Amino acid sequence: MATIAVYPGSFDPVTNGHLDIISRGANVFEKVIVAVLHNRSKQPLFSIEERVALLRETTKHIENVEVDFFDGLLINYVKNKQATTIIKGLRAISDFEYELQMASINRKLDEKVETFFMMSNNQYSYLSSSIVKELAKYEAPIEDLVPPSVEKAIRNKFK
Repeated sequence: MATIAVYPGSFDPVTNGHLDIISRGANVFEKVIVAVLHNRSKQPLFSIEERVALLRETTKHIENVEVDFFDGLLINYVKNKQATTIIKGLRAISDFEYELQMASINRKLDEKVETFFMMSNNQYSYLSSSIVKELAKYEAPIEDLVPPSVEKAIRNKFK
């Protein structure tokens, strides 16, 4: 049986930290589906279509990565994709507390689905999409935080 993992997130925008988790996840699982969440409680900078396109562009070199999007409960999406694992990247203890709660409820909804926690690379432990957007808004340097195509897209949004 193929091991399929889903790495969910808003990816608004995708950062080098996200790409690190995607790349490392692709080394562990036969297939990684990067699933962009349509989060109705947030006002994203990029549309779902733009986020999917940026992710496809920045992950095209990783053969076993697929990019998709979803709306609704993550566990339903995971089951629909016949995945067995959810990948979650952790930067700090505060991430763990929230993600443990989510993993527990997902486990209650479907005990066959495991959550795989990956610690962020130390060089990305401070990095978030929110920080990138805030820096870009004030024209601060972001080239070390996101891939070039993402930097260009962000700069265009703030022109």
